[in-house]
Amino acid sequence: MIRALLVDDEAPARSELRYLLATHPEVEVVGEAATAVEALKLASAVPYDVVFIDIEMPGLSGLDAARLVHGRAGAPQLVFVTAHEQYAIEAFAVEALDYLLKPVDPERLAQVVRRLGKRPAASAPVEKIPVVSGGETVLLDWDDVHYAQADGDYCRVHTYDRSYLCTRSLRALEETLPVDRFARIHRSYLVNLGKVAAVKRAAADRLRLALDDAERTELDVARRQSKAVRERLRV
Repeated sequence: MIRALLVDDEAPARSELRYLLATHPEVEVVGEAATAVEALKLASAVPYDVVFIDIEMPGLSGLDAARLVHGRAGAPQLVFVTAHEQYAIEAFAVEALDYLLKPVDPERLAQVVRRLGKRPAASAPVEKIPVVSGGETVLLDWDDVHYAQADGDYCRVHTYDRSYLCTRSLRALEETLPVDRFARIHRSYLVNLGKVAAVKRAAADRLRLALDDAERTELDVARRQSKAVRERLRV
């Protein structure tokens, strides 16, 4: 999941961007700020993956804020969203991922989201996943996981031929795994795309993923996630 912070001094502009991002299930808007100063405080407390930020705002500008965090380890990606073209050179000088002009074109935004999906998250992914087996905690390599399934407040992690209880929620597990390998295909399923053996059609607008585990598990993709999954698998 790509965690996003929206920064704009105009509430309607934030609402419009939130609405556009809602069509991308891999993006979760987890914060909003009306000033760059407020954004810097939020970004220091929460590990955002990307900040969509306006440039011309009262007080500290979006560019000023970007310069303050430029080069810091673990800093989120920056996407400037502005009505003004003249700041593009300065924006890329602070290594912004992209520069979007208002009103935001949905296809341009989709391109940005695709680029974000190919980049590592702000926090490094875990290399081991703690699960319960025989009354003790076992550490699994994340690449041994074929898929994870929601199970109340916890989840079940499935490898090639076994299933384990993980005491994390599916959402918490998703936030620690590499975003370039795992995809939330349904509110109940998280899949390692490297373990997908085939893509089938469950209905006219629905996909079904066949995994290469021992049981040849097949999982349906939620309708609203089908487009993102299709793009990531290039089918």
